[in-house]
Amino acid sequence: MSFISYLVNGLSLGSVYAIIALGYTMVYGIAKMLNFAHGDVIMIGAYMALISLTQLGLPVLPAILVAVVVCTVLGVVIERVAYKPLRNASSSLAVLITAIGVSYLLQNIALLVFGANTQSFPSVIKWSGVSLAGGRLNISGVTIVTIAACLVIMIVLTLFVQKSKPGQAMRAVSEDRGAAQLMGINVNGTIAMTFAIGSALAAVAGVLLCSAYPTLDPYTGAMPGIKAFVAAVFGGIGSIPGAFIGGLLLGIIEILGRAYISSQMADAIVFAVLIIVLLVKPTGLLGKKIQEKV
Repeated sequence: MSFISYLVNGLSLGSVYAIIALGYTMVYGIAKMLNFAHGDVIMIGAYMALISLTQLGLPVLPAILVAVVVCTVLGVVIERVAYKPLRNASSSLAVLITAIGVSYLLQNIALLVFGANTQSFPSVIKWSGVSLAGGRLNISGVTIVTIAACLVIMIVLTLFVQKSKPGQAMRAVSEDRGAAQLMGINVNGTIAMTFAIGSALAAVAGVLLCSAYPTLDPYTGAMPGIKAFVAAVFGGIGSIPGAFIGGLLLGIIEILGRAYISSQMADAIVFAVLIIVLLVKPTGLLGKKIQEKV
């Protein structure tokens, strides 16, 4: 039963990584940018939920909604202020350095506003969970809700991209930004919408992450953000199903590595698996090789 318990915990952690990775993969797939400040948007979302719950006294769902709205606005502001001016930059290195700079800016703002002390995050999921196999396997409510939320987000996002007009516009911009603009698609608005959706997902992921691991500080989103980026690359960055599968697999690998190999080596194992996968399949599990015409 211990293996099944570890597997379930891995799915729970992987679901959080998958939700974050969806934000990474959407932004890269549409705007061809790596938003390394995404992990810090997670932290901001968690702080907004914490303030809404503890200081404003809001119920759980309105508190999460506040976090989602704040992160959505923050994502659009980051895109307009930091990334839009560099969209046509001759070197992608400028965008990368800017993203790292925005990440450190958000961390330091959080340090000034919220302080460096680690704060306790209240449980937003009151359900105790279920017991199976005569009580030998206990699955917490946080775990079940996290996995269910990831599945729902994955399905809704896939349907949105495939069936809706804004989703079709996003796909068109992803294929050819210039041609999409000639066809009357608002490229700037589409890219801003992509950042907004990714940042809203980051807020949800921040609340779920801090519910499972109930501590919060200005650096809370840094490592999960990096691992979610690894998950996006693992599954094939730019692919929504790839981000989902990559996140789940990464969570399972991390938890099993902690349980059966070494808790101190768990992060190293995750990155080692990524290296092996990319050596075998450089585009990731579901990534497609892009052929450039000469």
